[in-house]
Amino acid sequence: MRRVFVDPGAPQWDALQEAAKWIRSGGLVALPTDTLYGLAADPFRADAVARVFLVKGRAAERALPLVAADLNQIAAHLGPLTPAAHRLATRFWPGPLTLLMAAPAALALDVTGGTGRVGVRVPAHDVARAICRAVARPITATSANRSGQPATADPAEVERTLGDDVDLLIDVGLTPGGAPSTVVDVTGPRPLLVRSGAISWDEIQTWLDSNP
Repeated sequence: MRRVFVDPGAPQWDALQEAAKWIRSGGLVALPTDTLYGLAADPFRADAVARVFLVKGRAAERALPLVAADLNQIAAHLGPLTPAAHRLATRFWPGPLTLLMAAPAALALDVTGGTGRVGVRVPAHDVARAICRAVARPITATSANRSGQPATADPAEVERTLGDDVDLLIDVGLTPGGAPSTVVDVTGPRPLLVRSGAISWDEIQTWLDSNP
């Protein structure tokens, strides 16, 4: 593993480009998010996705969450959001809200865990979004740990546990940690709560009801 130290307030252009190069070529990059460190790969490459599952020891039926630079990137690569999903995105992104939407055919099949749906969000972290922009598409952001082990906010722990299996670690120091993102299914006629998290379901419902 190559470990690159990055200033989260002013990330170095060459570090972002190196991360993007690894991801586009099928590599694995550990990167910071607004909660914990994540494991980034190209979700449109079946070989890269298979490597994520292998490194994590992740069960095949467990889908991989994605992050993106912005709403436009999601629309361009995953498809347009429903009106309700768009209302949620404009209110809670960047932030800890994952929207579960229909997966496009171009996405590697294993990303969805066989569900035909994929979860995506725009993280409130400048470096994560900048890497998505550099890659020019959404990327995976499953936690950077072995399945069954705790996720971590500490890049030193990422290096200790995954150092032999990850190509690049973007180290910005400790990430904020905190509750996981709230997951909402927006594939049906009305959004449904899938997983409670950092944003309360009451807050989400109140926003939808007040912005029909």
